[in-house]
Amino acid sequence: MSIGFIYSSHSQIYEVGVFVGGSNFIGDVGATNYISPNQLAIGGIVKWNRSPRHSFRASVIFSDLEGIDGKSDDPRRIARGYSFNTSILEISAGMEFTFFDFNLHDSKPKVTPYLYTGISTANHKNYYFSNTGERLDEGTSSWAYGIPMVLGVKSNISPHLILAAEIGARYTFSDELDGSVPDAEELQVFSFGNTNSDDWYVFTGVTLTYTFGRKPCYCNY
Repeated sequence: MSIGFIYSSHSQIYEVGVFVGGSNFIGDVGATNYISPNQLAIGGIVKWNRSPRHSFRASVIFSDLEGIDGKSDDPRRIARGYSFNTSILEISAGMEFTFFDFNLHDSKPKVTPYLYTGISTANHKNYYFSNTGERLDEGTSSWAYGIPMVLGVKSNISPHLILAAEIGARYTFSDELDGSVPDAEELQVFSFGNTNSDDWYVFTGVTLTYTFGRKPCYCNY
């Protein structure tokens, strides 16, 4: 009797590559455009494709976040005239789901939209604005945890290269990224804006990943 099966531990495939794009901030300082990249964002990304429809994904992205009241459509912000620029280092991990099968063991051209979500954390410096509008450094840093919500489309452009374009909003559980809520308790008197609304930032860009891994092993007994 002949029995055929797939040895699944050999059927996975991995990806490693880069992310390049731009970032924009949505909060209490600056413009409130949802997609308006104004600072360079660059990082690395890895994936472990567990099936043609889902994969585990992790990334590290570095960028600056900028907010300038003068670029806002809100006349109150324009009159206030606050501005900031802060560097962040984001670490994110979660699950990516494709709309259609994306079998990387099949070399035929494929295109599919995808969704990614999980958890993210971004390290940033703490600062606040004085009563005169001066931006002052607290001399500390914090981690802003959040939820990434990413929509993209990807295609295999060669047997080992995957090109993707994506837009990813990060909802954070912090209102400190733009200095509107100081981190130190004794500086809370300098809080301003909508303290019930947390900060968002958006990464818009492309990823290019290299794939590697063994094809399924078909064995007969």
